[in-house]
Amino acid sequence: MTALAGLRVVELAREPIAWAGKLLADMGADVILVEPPGGDPSRRYPPFLDDQPGPDRSLYWWHYHTSKRGVVIDLDDEAGRVRFRALIATADVLVEAEPRHRLATLGLDYDDLTAIKPDLVHVAVTPYGRNDPKSDLPYTDLTLMAASGPPWSCGYDDHSLPPVRGALQGYHTASHFAAMSAMTALLHRGVAGVGQFIDVSITAASNVSTEAASYSWLVADRTVQRQTGRHASVSPSGETQQRCADGRYANTGVPPRKPAEFAALHAWLKELGLDAELPEAVFLEMGAGWQGPFDLAKLGSDDEITAIFGAGREALKLIAARTSAQDFFVGCQRAGLAVGVVNAPEEAFEDPHFKARGFQVSVCHEDLNRTVVYPGAPYAFTASPWAITRRAPKFGEHDAEVFADVDAD
Repeated sequence: MTALAGLRVVELAREPIAWAGKLLADMGADVILVEPPGGDPSRRYPPFLDDQPGPDRSLYWWHYHTSKRGVVIDLDDEAGRVRFRALIATADVLVEAEPRHRLATLGLDYDDLTAIKPDLVHVAVTPYGRNDPKSDLPYTDLTLMAASGPPWSCGYDDHSLPPVRGALQGYHTASHFAAMSAMTALLHRGVAGVGQFIDVSITAASNVSTEAASYSWLVADRTVQRQTGRHASVSPSGETQQRCADGRYANTGVPPRKPAEFAALHAWLKELGLDAELPEAVFLEMGAGWQGPFDLAKLGSDDEITAIFGAGREALKLIAARTSAQDFFVGCQRAGLAVGVVNAPEEAFEDPHFKARGFQVSVCHEDLNRTVVYPGAPYAFTASPWAITRRAPKFGEHDAEVFADVDAD
């Protein structure tokens, strides 16, 4: 049994909410993707299967629309609006990212639809919220990310370089809020028996993810600075990126903070024969025998704590410089230390850990007589498993079966 089995979600196809629909569909909801005549533009986004453009060959489309059924409805036509209302009468949730006045103009907004489906959960995703005129301005994921703040914190110590842009993270973040809000509203509906309208601002959702940046400005009137591979901060922190023996990079992550971690790191250092090269190794021994709390708030003011903590960082940097990135990562995992290898996307996808947890999922494309490996679950459940149940729909592929079901109701 999947978590959302038995729920029907209507998704009005638009790029900002494609991920929200996928999250709900892969968890078992019957997501009906409604496209306009001519199809959603993202059907034609690259990259393409075998680098050959053509209908139903967009890997972008494939990824974002797994497990959904697809229909075509022209909302600008009265007959199409009648058909859409009939579909909503069978639905539990509507997810849309339409221009903020469009549905009201068409007589298809929340107040109109609840006359048909009183307990409908309607999730509207807009750039700045339904009531903000800025939502009428042209936008892309990048412009909204820039306006909401995260890129300010993303990049390198060298601030002559521009910030590092994300890859649809603004749309993804808003989609997560849309999916979580929909499920919360469904829980509430199960108790109170009523639906509700949910207004998701892409900008506000992204701003929540700025960690200390927004709070530092609002509370202390201070600005954080981006740093290579570590949290943006008002005051620069020590570098954590280390080039490994094989030329790749690792982030030395979180140094030891507990006696067992200092002991494990010291033992590993000696196992590699590197303890004689690190004068600070004596402080690792002190950390291994530390009694009571190791108060990181005293860094910089307590000489012992500062020296012990610094020795952990230096030991990690030395080991990383003398081992391959993968060996460094595995060794730190065994020692209970959180570090990370700087992987390219294709390297991360082939990581043994990702494979072991089932992240690679084979999806049958019967129309092409081939199986394609997809990214799998963003989370792992046991009692209500996640699954891709079908490839992305072709244009209007499920018109007959969906509308037959709707007409029967």
